[in-house]
Amino acid sequence: MKASEIKNILKADVLTGEENLDMDVFAACGSDLMSDVMAYVKDNVVLLTGLVNPQVVRTAEMMDIKMIVFIRGKRPEDSIVQMAKEKGIIVMTTKDPMFIACGKLYSAGLTERGVWD
Repeated sequence: MKASEIKNILKADVLTGEENLDMDVFAACGSDLMSDVMAYVKDNVVLLTGLVNPQVVRTAEMMDIKMIVFIRGKRPEDSIVQMAKEKGIIVMTTKDPMFIACGKLYSAGLTERGVWD
């Protein structure tokens, strides 16, 4: 699935990385626990989270996650967006809660295949 499709499915606002929306994403991970993300996430994953702090971007960088979607309409501070921009990470925000956002992506064909196994 393309990042642009995720944007459309979640009716998300792109905060940074608009130029990379043609990127392929193969799985999704919804978590507020960055330790779980570090333990289980694999390549080409979109991270959905309600945690809005710099640790999310640092974790994404360490795990080579190229896309973060903040849920429930949360908007990270400009410094967090700037950090993601410098790392080449797409950042979006959606009004959907975690359950709905993950459900929409799953229904559209995006799975967690390769994330938790």
